[in-house]
Parts: sequence; structure tokens; C-alpha cells
Amino acid sequence: MAIDFSKERWQAVKENSRDWWDGKLHRPLIQIRLDGHPPGRPEPKLSVSSWFKRGYDLSVTPEEFVDLWDYQLSCTEFMGDSFPSVWPNLGAGVLSAFMGANVEAREDTVWFHPDKECELSDIQFAITPDNVWLKRVKDICRIAMERWEGLVQVGMTDLGGNLDVLSTFRPGEKLLMDLIDLPDEVKRLTWVEHKMWWKAFNEINAVLKTHNPGYTAWAPIFSETPYYMLQCDLCYMIGPTMFDEFVKPELEASCKKLDHAFYHMDGVGQLPHLDSLLSIKELKGVQWVPGAGKPHCEAWPEVYQKIIKSGKRAHFIGNWRNFDKLVDKIGGAENFIVFGRATRAERREVEEFLKRHGV
Repeated sequence: MAIDFSKERWQAVKENSRDWWDGKLHRPLIQIRLDGHPPGRPEPKLSVSSWFKRGYDLSVTPEEFVDLWDYQLSCTEFMGDSFPSVWPNLGAGVLSAFMGANVEAREDTVWFHPDKECELSDIQFAITPDNVWLKRVKDICRIAMERWEGLVQVGMTDLGGNLDVLSTFRPGEKLLMDLIDLPDEVKRLTWVEHKMWWKAFNEINAVLKTHNPGYTAWAPIFSETPYYMLQCDLCYMIGPTMFDEFVKPELEASCKKLDHAFYHMDGVGQLPHLDSLLSIKELKGVQWVPGAGKPHCEAWPEVYQKIIKSGKRAHFIGNWRNFDKLVDKIGGAENFIVFGRATRAERREVEEFLKRHGV
């Protein structure tokens, strides 16, 4: 079975996404995928999609990963503003591996460890031309480009947040003390790593842009021009003053290099930084994640109101069925993007939801 998506639908995705970024769509973007396993096509050789373990198993070829993606996408129906998209998931913060960190890959996650624990002054960030894991990502992307020739949007891998990657090489509890004791060294490494982050981004994108319709990342918001979902999970553990000193300058610099930058605000510990984030002119939107054990997304209307009133866009990642509860509380759905999944048996419910929002 082929992936069911036409050139005409791709054109609609591009036009609607362009209008949404420009504030001209006047409705939310809603991407819902219907999952199913229609008969008639054998499953690929790689039938288990655990990227974390198999992504670092070099006996698994890039072609096998693309075969698996192709099968999964051919079993999917794309509703509303959704489109065929995938991304090579070798773990959050894979930039650490690109810069020489050791990899501990499990079925459900990946950990990155340095060869040895170093003082800040001894940490050297560099990406060597023969790095096996950067080559791995580029090879997978290259095979995907050759296979689909633009039918499927392949997203950027999860490079990670700047201080999050630094904490791989300097454990978090020590790095937090370094913010007080060695602030200049932290800032120096932040900017060295910034260059490495963009080196990896540009090298991978050089492969992707040969056929990709545009840009996406692990959060598949479509953009015809450079987009990425930025983050800094470590800032959960620092206050606004330190955020503005150690995190915000590098974030601002990356936002200026991206036409459409989003920020992954993960957990209630990041809420004190929201005002500072929203003051970044080039930041286009925020993805709010309440965190484990906290009320679901629709229970935070004040957060979304602040994001929307600032002129930014918001990514609602809760259950799409609960999006209307949030809309009722804040009085509007414009400038939101909603992702979701459903079964083919739930098609009518999805169609009614889309119709309510003008999709």
C-alpha cells in the first residue's frame, strides 16, 4: 500500500501553515491521525519501532528504518491539517553523542555519559567529521529523501537544549553550583556549544532540504522556512534571574536564526520563566507541558491566555477531545495548534471536531 497523500493536499498544508504563522488563518491548525492496520501489505523486517535501542544498533540499516516508517505511514489516514511526517529519534540531546559522549541505549530511553567527569575548564566541545552517530542520522535522512522524494516531511532529530547537553558532560548538581561559582566558564561553554548545535543542525538540514517540503522537528509543526522546538529542561531548577543570565541570551540567538522558533516549556518549574520567554521578539510560540502528576493541559487556561495575548502561538498537547474545554475557558481557538491520534472507528467524532473548528 502507498502512503495516501497527494500533491494537492501538500499544497493546502503549505498554504494553511503559512497563513497560521502569519496570523491570517483565523482558526487553529489541527492535526489528527487515524491509526489502523489495513490488510494487504506484509510488515517490514524491522517490526518493532524502538528507536532508542535499535537506532544505536549498526546492524540495523537505515533502509530498515525507512521501511518501517513507510509501513506505518501507509497504515495512517491524515485528517485535518496533518501530513505524513517522521523524524530520526536517537534520544533527546543526541548532540551529546555527536560531541563524543558515550551512549547507553535502552528499549525505552537513552542516556549519554562522558568518558570521564571533567572540570568546566577541561571540557572541549567539538564534532569530528567521522562521528558515527551524526553520520547515522544523516544516512537515515538521506535514504528517506531518496525513498519519498518529498512525499513525507522528515523532521530534525532532537539535538537537545544547550544547558541540558552541557549537563551531560558536567552533572546537573555540579553545573548548578557552577552557575554561582564559575559563571564565566558556563557562559563560555554555552557559546561554544551553540556553535556545535548549529553545525549539527546545518549538516543534517543539508541532507533534508534536498527533497523535504519544508521544516519540522520532533514536534511536527510544519514551516516552509527554518523552524525548531527549542528547550532548556535544566532551567526548571533555576530562578528567573539565572534564566535571564545563562539561558535567555543563547535562546534569543537561536530564535534569531530560525524564522519560526517554538519553546518546549516542560513542567510547572518553568512557569516563572514564561514572562521572560514571551519577551523574546523572535520566539513565535510556546508548547506548554504541565508535567507528570499535574492537571492536564486544559486545566491551565491562564497559561495559554498569557501566551496568546502576548502575540505568540500555542501548542496544545493534551487529548484533542479536551481542547474544547480549554477554548470555552479562554474564549477562542485562534493561534493554537493541536495534535492528536484516533482510530478509524472514531472517524465521525474526529470529523465533527474538525468541523467545529472550521477545518
